[in-house]
Amino acid sequence: MSEDGRRHDDLAAPEWPVVESELEYETGWFTGGYDLVEQPDGTTKRYYWAELATAVVVVAVQDGSVVFVEQYRPTVRETQFELPAGVVERGESFTAAAERELGEETGFAAGSTALLQEFWVATGLLRHRRGFVFATDLKPVEPDLDDNEFLSVRSVPVDEALDVARSQPTNDATLEGVLLAREEGLV
Repeated sequence: MSEDGRRHDDLAAPEWPVVESELEYETGWFTGGYDLVEQPDGTTKRYYWAELATAVVVVAVQDGSVVFVEQYRPTVRETQFELPAGVVERGESFTAAAERELGEETGFAAGSTALLQEFWVATGLLRHRRGFVFATDLKPVEPDLDDNEFLSVRSVPVDEALDVARSQPTNDATLEGVLLAREEGLV
């Protein structure tokens, strides 16, 4: 893991031999490169990867509503309704990161949090772990937005949350978070 805490924990030992591993670029947000891998038939192939920070997505419920944020995403040039989310800092658990991000982005402190699920994302290309946390018993606090966060907090009734998450434009983290919470009977 890099000193800024943005990269994932060490990867498992490879099952296929890695002939070389090359880091081709590194920014403050992600790194990218390839592993030259010996495949089971003896041939070699470059498997390209981009490595993103471990992240948390928060499904926060208060008074029968799910807390969403509305923000413009320059990468896809669209404004989206999303679940609050952010980077897990070095040494933080998913639940601690969820509490911090929820407070910073929405102005709500969670009285109770529970990890719903964690997993690797888009494993054909990314080295990126994501955790989903359910938060309740929300109390108002002062938000503390990052300098690149321009968002508005929106409450969506629980019975409309899945429809909102499925409405275009949407993204994987929002849809996954609502579906996981729904599967657990939480929304």
